[in-house]
Amino acid sequence: MRDETPLPTSKLEALRDFTLAMVRQRGELESTQMQDFYAAGYTQQNVLEIILGLSQKVMSNYTNHIAQTPVDEAFKRFSWTKKSSR
Repeated sequence: MRDETPLPTSKLEALRDFTLAMVRQRGELESTQMQDFYAAGYTQQNVLEIILGLSQKVMSNYTNHIAQTPVDEAFKRFSWTKKSSR
């Protein structure tokens, strides 16, 4: 996901595209984006689940950044830094 490699199914690609659009557009999606998500087999409940997941992630990230919480030893091997686009 982080390296933006193709996902195995078009349905998963639609989930990634929709979730990224939610983040990047701060929830202000075009009607075509909503239609594409539903056409891929997702529902309004799935939209709400994505919103819930994003809100939990934001709260966790902000809290940990302010508190300067170190990464647990068990998870250090999963630490990630975005590759430079330059």
